[in-house]
Amino acid sequence: MLHNCSVQHLTPPAESVISSPSLVTVQSPTVPIVELSPPSPHPTPSAESSTPSAESAESAASVSAESPIPSVSAEFSTPASPSQTTSSIPVSAASHIPDPATLAPDQPPSASHIPAPPPPQPQVSPLVHTHPMQTRARNGIFKPKLYHTNLTDYTYTEPPTYQAASKYPHWCTAMNEEFSALQRQKTWSLIPLPPGKNVVGCKWVFKLKRNSDGTISRYKARLVAKGFHQQYGIDFAETFSPVVKPPTVRLILALAVTYNWPLKQLDVRNAFLHGILKEEVYMQQPTGYVDSTHPTHVCQLHKSIYGLKQAPRAWFESFTTQLLTLGFQPSSADSSLFIYKDGPIIAFLLLYVDDIVLTGNNSFFLSQLITSLSQVFELKDMGKLHYFLGLQITRSSQGLTLTQTKYATDLLTKHNMLNCSPCKTPCVPNTRLSTTCGKPLTDVHAYRSLVGALHYLTFTRPDLSFAVHQVCQFMQAPTDIHLTAAKRILRYVRGTIDNGLFYTPGPISLSAFSDADWAGDPNDRRSTSGLLVFLGNNPITWSAKKQLTVSRSSTEAEYRALASASAELCWLRTLVKDLGLYLYDPPILWCDNVSALAIASNPVFHARTKHIEVDFHFIRERVLRKDLQVKFVSTVDQLADIFTKGLPSPRFQDLCSKLLVPVDSIRLRGDDEVNDTLVK
Repeated sequence: MLHNCSVQHLTPPAESVISSPSLVTVQSPTVPIVELSPPSPHPTPSAESSTPSAESAESAASVSAESPIPSVSAEFSTPASPSQTTSSIPVSAASHIPDPATLAPDQPPSASHIPAPPPPQPQVSPLVHTHPMQTRARNGIFKPKLYHTNLTDYTYTEPPTYQAASKYPHWCTAMNEEFSALQRQKTWSLIPLPPGKNVVGCKWVFKLKRNSDGTISRYKARLVAKGFHQQYGIDFAETFSPVVKPPTVRLILALAVTYNWPLKQLDVRNAFLHGILKEEVYMQQPTGYVDSTHPTHVCQLHKSIYGLKQAPRAWFESFTTQLLTLGFQPSSADSSLFIYKDGPIIAFLLLYVDDIVLTGNNSFFLSQLITSLSQVFELKDMGKLHYFLGLQITRSSQGLTLTQTKYATDLLTKHNMLNCSPCKTPCVPNTRLSTTCGKPLTDVHAYRSLVGALHYLTFTRPDLSFAVHQVCQFMQAPTDIHLTAAKRILRYVRGTIDNGLFYTPGPISLSAFSDADWAGDPNDRRSTSGLLVFLGNNPITWSAKKQLTVSRSSTEAEYRALASASAELCWLRTLVKDLGLYLYDPPILWCDNVSALAIASNPVFHARTKHIEVDFHFIRERVLRKDLQVKFVSTVDQLADIFTKGLPSPRFQDLCSKLLVPVDSIRLRGDDEVNDTLVK
C-alpha cells in the first residue's frame, strides 16, 4: 500500500529532477520535505505505464532511510552538509499523489480525481556549492594539527618543557637521576600544606653539557624552584654568595705553570642539594613525579634546591664548613680561594659555584683530598684541567694556553656572524661613540645580550677590553651605530678566533702599567683609565674604565689612573701574601706622564691638586712605605695605551704581541685596507 504523503515547500528545480522513474537524492535546503502519514484505507490506482508500484515506492523509501543513494548528477557530486535534508522518493509517484481534501467521503480515489500538475514555479537557486572543484574540507578530510614540539628532535637540543622531554629516553634517564638524587639527599618531606603558608612552584630545566670540542658529554636535567614566588622575610633573607674573581683564576694558573704544579678539575653533582635551609620553605611536587598516595601534599624543603634565592649562599656555607674541617683557610683577598699549608705541603682550591680547580705541590695529598671530599659530596673527578668556565686550557712543556675558541664560535653562530668578513682592529681608530648618534634600536635586549657575551670574552682577550668598554656605556638606550660597533668586535673576533693568553714560567714579581686618555669621552668629557698588571711575564689583570669625575688637566687624569692602579696592586700584593709567596722587590708602577710622577714621588702641594688630595695621600703613603715604586716609561713602550683609545692597526698589533696574545701572521681584510688574502 502506498502511504499518503504531503509535500511541503516548493517543487525542486528542474535541474535537480530526473524525468525517468528513478530515485534521486536531493541535497538543497529548498527540497520538499516528505512527511509520511499512516496508511490510507483507500486503494491507490495503479499506473503501470507511468508510475511504479506501491511496493517499489515503499522499498525505495526504506532504502533511502537505511542508506544514502549515491548521486547520479554532476551537480550533486558535492557531499551534503549536516544542515541539509536528504530525501529519496520516486519522482513519478510523487507527482500523482491525490489530495484527500478533494475526495468525497467514502469515495475511493480514481484517475479522474488525480489533480493536474501544479503550474511551473519560478526557479529558486539552491544554496549549494555548484563549483566542480573538490576540497579536503568538502570531502571531510582534515589534516591533524602539528605543533612545533612534535616537529623538533630534542635528541641533540634542549627541550623547553617536561612534556617535550618525556618523549626521549636520554632526558627521561636524566630526570630519573635527578629525582633519585633528590630522594637520596632527603631534600624534602611530603606534608599537608599548613594554613597561611606560601607555596613555591617548580619546573624541569634541561641542559646539554658539552666537551671543549662541542660533543655531548652529558644530558642534564635539573629540578628548579620558582624563586620568584618567594617572599622576602618569610621564606628567604640573605642571598649573597661569592664566586672566585677572574684575576685570581689567572694568578693561580700562572703560579701552577711557574712551579710546574698539577692542575685538577672537579665537579660537584647536585651541589645546591648539600646546602641546609634555615628558613621554612614549601614547594609543589615536581611534574611527572607526583606521589599517587598523597597528590595534594606539598614538599617541605630541608635542603636548598636550585632556583631558591638563598640556595647559592647555603651551598657555599656548607662547602666552606667542610673545607675548614680539612685544614683549609679562605683568603682575605678572595673568599672563594681556599689555601692549605701544613709544613712543606701547599694546596690551593678555587670554587666557582659547583666547579672546582685544585692545585698544589704534592700530588698524593691532592688525591687524598679528593677522596675525603667524595665521602661528603658527590664529586666527579674530571682529571686534568682542560675546560673550566668556558676556558679551553692546553698545557705543554713550554707553558699553558688559555683560549675561548668554542665560546667565541658559539657567539658568532648565535648572531649569524660566523661567515662575516674579518677586520684588523676591534674598533675604528681615533673615534669615539656618542649617545646622540644613530637611530634607537627597537630591540634593546639583543644588544645587551651581545655586549654581555663580549664582556665575558675579555676573560682571555685583553685586546677587546677598550672596544667592549665603549659599547657597554650605551646599554640603556643603544642605537644602530652602537650595534654596528658591537658587530665590528665580532668581525675582529672572527679573524682572531684562536687568539688567547700563553703563560710561561717566570719570576714571582709584580709590575703594572697605567695610562689615561684625558677628556676622551665626547658625552661628558671624562677621562678613561687603562691598567695592566703582570706576574713575571704573564698578564694577570687589566681594565679599561671611565673615571668618576672630570679631570681639569692631563696630569690630573694620569694621577687618578695611578691611584686606581695602586689600589689594584695593593689587592694583588695581599693575595700573593695569603698564598705564602714572598716578593723580593716592591711592585713597579710604570707611567708615561712626568708631572704625575713628580707629584707621586715628591711631597709637593699645589693649588691645582687640592681637590685630588685623597688620591695624593694614598699614592704617597704607598711610595713612602715601599709598597710600590713609580717609574717613567716612554709612550712607545706604554702597554696600557691599548686600554684607553682605539689605535691604528700597526700600533694595535704591536701591543697585542707584547701582551702575549698570539697574532695571526695572515693579513686580515679590514675596513681601512683590503688584501687579496682571505682568512680561512
